[in-house]
Amino acid sequence: FVLTIRSRETKLTSYPTMYKLAIAALLAGSAAAFAPAQVGQSSTALNAFEGELGVQPPLGFFDPLGLLEDADQERFDRLRYVEVKHGRICQLAFLGQITTRNGIHLGGDIDFSGNSFDSFPN
Repeated sequence: FVLTIRSRETKLTSYPTMYKLAIAALLAGSAAAFAPAQVGQSSTALNAFEGELGVQPPLGFFDPLGLLEDADQERFDRLRYVEVKHGRICQLAFLGQITTRNGIHLGGDIDFSGNSFDSFPN
């Protein structure tokens, strides 16, 4: 009977230790997932744009479609301008959608025939 009690006590005291070890292993594994990876520098034609605004580690200059493989600074500036322009248009479209869904409509007419903004349902 004494052996049974002692073995049971040993099992009960070992469970918290195992749980602590399991939790420590999980935390170490999840912390390793967010650790920065070592990235070697490659020498390509895209290194010409490595000093531009928005280039950040670990990716560096990100051009997944290869639009700037044989491009010069003028083409880079043009594509960046177009990207910013399209982003602003998308922001305005989203804002227009939200305000219209909220019940705010512009006053006035859409065209010269008298169709108003309120005459078209959502």
